[in-house]
Amino acid sequence: MSVLERFLKYVSYGTNSDEDSETCPSTPGQLALGRELARELRELGVEGAHLDEYGYVYGFIPATEGHENDPTVGFIAHMDTSPAVRGDGVRPHIVHYNGGDIALNEDAVLSPREYPALNDHIGDMLVVTDGTTLLGADDKAGIAEIFTACEYLAEHPEISHGAISVCVTPDEEIGRGADRFDLEKFGADWAYTIDGGELGEIEYECFNAASADITVHGLNIHPGDAKNKMKNAALLATEFASLLPPAETPAHTEGYEGFFHLCSVSGDETEAKLKYIVRDHDREKFENRKQLLRNTAAYLNGVYGEGTFEVALRDSYYNMKEKILPHMFIVENAREAMRRCGVSPRDVAIRGGTDGARLSYEGLPCPNLSTGGANYHSIHEYVSVSAMETMVRVIVELMQ
Repeated sequence: MSVLERFLKYVSYGTNSDEDSETCPSTPGQLALGRELARELRELGVEGAHLDEYGYVYGFIPATEGHENDPTVGFIAHMDTSPAVRGDGVRPHIVHYNGGDIALNEDAVLSPREYPALNDHIGDMLVVTDGTTLLGADDKAGIAEIFTACEYLAEHPEISHGAISVCVTPDEEIGRGADRFDLEKFGADWAYTIDGGELGEIEYECFNAASADITVHGLNIHPGDAKNKMKNAALLATEFASLLPPAETPAHTEGYEGFFHLCSVSGDETEAKLKYIVRDHDREKFENRKQLLRNTAAYLNGVYGEGTFEVALRDSYYNMKEKILPHMFIVENAREAMRRCGVSPRDVAIRGGTDGARLSYEGLPCPNLSTGGANYHSIHEYVSVSAMETMVRVIVELMQ
């Protein structure tokens, strides 16, 4: 099966994760895809292929004769898609791109004016959405590439290699992909997450990340008798948001610049909630951002009364650079594998995170590699077929 055929099959499964769910995986669609992935690995002859009770898919390829003492290399991708955009009922379109706009439907257009990287794909075959859902290249392209590389090894027993471990995780998009990852079972000395963007990207720096839930407690009373009595929680929530730096949001930052991202606002006069994510590559600046949220709540509590504002902060992951630097040969291996496949590697700092960030802090050095996709978490998401095919070759190189 080609990498494209695999990818098209995987995106037919709706696997949005759900941060409000307490189950693991958080949605039943992930279990459905997980069962299919485990079955496929078994069909490829991958040993020990199974779906565990938490929705993780594992598989193992033994070392070839004479390479039993070589290090074990792991490859990881995730099966869930972002809950931010609908991910079921995906109807992918294959486009032979000759430049200009791509009409996804009557109302949605994928344009190089908004996404200049499209100009690098003139002459490519692209898989795009129908403009109503995301595509799922994040990260079903990564799964398809790893599995196709496993199939290539099975078809070429003459290739010598050490032991190889494979895992597909659930719930990466809601920050839980490493929560129940079994490092001992996985057994790798180092690994690569195949969960990046445009072909050639190598990522071993990422954000430090936290989530913040701001709860505002108000006091409601009939508006006709409200003077000097009402504390409108919904209005106070907007005041909190207005006190954060307006230029430090995702829409105004790039590169190594951090941000506060207001994900949702809900509530009424009695109670309101603000949900933020907080990001910064620099650990000291990251801690300062969290403190600013606390200080803002403390200031407003001084104005409106103690207990009006509550802040709940939870760290999600940290910049993996600190854990990768002592093992930079892993990154150099990836660079060399790409060069051998005709790709010019380039280091990119992730404006996000991966399972690899958490796993690196838990003892498994794990940089992130490209899949060939772009515009993730969006109806404008796309992936290059030639890039997916190239990444299969890169993974095979890294397996040897």
